[in-house]
Amino acid sequence: MASPAIPSAIPPAATKDLIKGIAPDAVSTPVPDAVSTPEMSSTAPAPGGLIVLAGPSGVGKGTLLTRLLQTHPEMTVSVSATTRQPRTGEVEGEHYFFRTRAQFEAMVQAGDLLEWAEFAGNCYGTPKAPIESAIAKGRQVILEIELLGARQVRESFPEAKQIFILPPDVETLEARIRSRGQDSEAAIEKRLKQAKVELAAADEFDLKIVNDNLEAALAKLTAAILD
Repeated sequence: MASPAIPSAIPPAATKDLIKGIAPDAVSTPVPDAVSTPEMSSTAPAPGGLIVLAGPSGVGKGTLLTRLLQTHPEMTVSVSATTRQPRTGEVEGEHYFFRTRAQFEAMVQAGDLLEWAEFAGNCYGTPKAPIESAIAKGRQVILEIELLGARQVRESFPEAKQIFILPPDVETLEARIRSRGQDSEAAIEKRLKQAKVELAAADEFDLKIVNDNLEAALAKLTAAILD
């Protein structure tokens, strides 16, 4: 029997090639009912919840998240489920949960994903069962995602707290992107064009944090999550 066709979805507009997620138990190859979690700290975690973290490329989401986990290792970050092939050095369950297209299609048809999209011929999604399990255990689960994925999660998991990270201004964002030295001029222009679309949607989120000072932004992000 042919695999069920995946309903059409808008692919991620950002150029990054992943959407954070965790494969659920519903697929034919089980995955652990857990998220990627550093060693638990001795302090009791805040009540469990899902935190959606979004913002344009270059705004500093990754840096903020890294710093956050250094001070609060009891928080967890989701791991993506994808149909693409593993790259050299990637570890199953650590970088992604690698699934066949048929397995991913089964997840879509069963309604097991908070959100999903297809990009460059591969599928990425955020399964909900492991997230719900982690939340039930009192864990804060952080989902770093692009705008379209955040909108889907708003429908599928409305109790999630959605936080948008803003740059001080577009000029600062452009300077940060250029300072990476990784993109061609055409790629930079594409990132900036998409950034303007995302910035225009910032008011859709529960909270906006301007990352004009890393320590100040980190303090606001931490307070928002632990509130």
